[in-house]
Amino acid sequence: MLQIIGLVVLFAMVFGGFLISGGSLGPVFEALPHEMMTIGGAAIAALLIGGSMYSLKKVGGQMAKVVSGPKWKPADYRDLLSLLFLLTKTMKSKGLIALEAHIEKPEESSIFKRFPKIANDHFACAFICDTLRMMTMSLEDPHQVETAMEKQLEKHHHEALEGPAALQTMADGLPALGIVAAVLGVIKTMGAISEPPEVLGRMIGSALVGTFMGVFLAYGIVGPMATRLKAIVDEEAHFYHVIRDVLVAHLHGNAAQVSVEIGRGSVPSEAQPTFQQMEEALNSIPPDPG
Repeated sequence: MLQIIGLVVLFAMVFGGFLISGGSLGPVFEALPHEMMTIGGAAIAALLIGGSMYSLKKVGGQMAKVVSGPKWKPADYRDLLSLLFLLTKTMKSKGLIALEAHIEKPEESSIFKRFPKIANDHFACAFICDTLRMMTMSLEDPHQVETAMEKQLEKHHHEALEGPAALQTMADGLPALGIVAAVLGVIKTMGAISEPPEVLGRMIGSALVGTFMGVFLAYGIVGPMATRLKAIVDEEAHFYHVIRDVLVAHLHGNAAQVSVEIGRGSVPSEAQPTFQQMEEALNSIPPDPG
């Protein structure tokens, strides 16, 4: 919502100020189609040349997040802590054999089925199950497990940042592409130097629209979108850090409820449940029928 408001304010202030100062939008609208074709087309072409299919898919898949915001909401953090509580409690009270039934086929697990949003997130589900699987293979050194988890988190985060990085690269190039469009307009103007001043003035104004659009798009729209997208990716990464903190705390020999409390401390402040809220969430979990 804030992003939509921001765009409305951006256009109102920029073009409203231009109109109030006596400017006319006629020349801008007249030049806009071919200038946008030059600048926008060149920007997309540069993205194709400098990117990969993977990064392009990342950009396309993440664009909706600019408006919708991070995937994980406060309720999802409570669900995650509840899920990890059930898994670590099962491991402590029923042993590794009972846990294996849940981590080998999480799609059939009575525990994971209670939290479908987390179960449907490929990385979160695989991250939890792979780490617990390492524990069942007698890898019980907390430092080794934490190091292995950190490497997975770093790789996932690096890959998730490819979308914002590609968008930022586009934003960085837009002012220069605007100059390219303006230079082409000047070349066209110089070819018509014998025309009367009013014609040349209109042609020069049309060329300058290219410079304006390149800078406007870069610093008013695409650049802020890249910044917003990077902030969302960074925020979503906290969700997976909570998984790491809870499971490492479990390896240190803490009770399931203590491990969850340690993980609760890693939840971002705006999404962090209170101690009482977490207690209520854990107490409201029905017993596992398995």
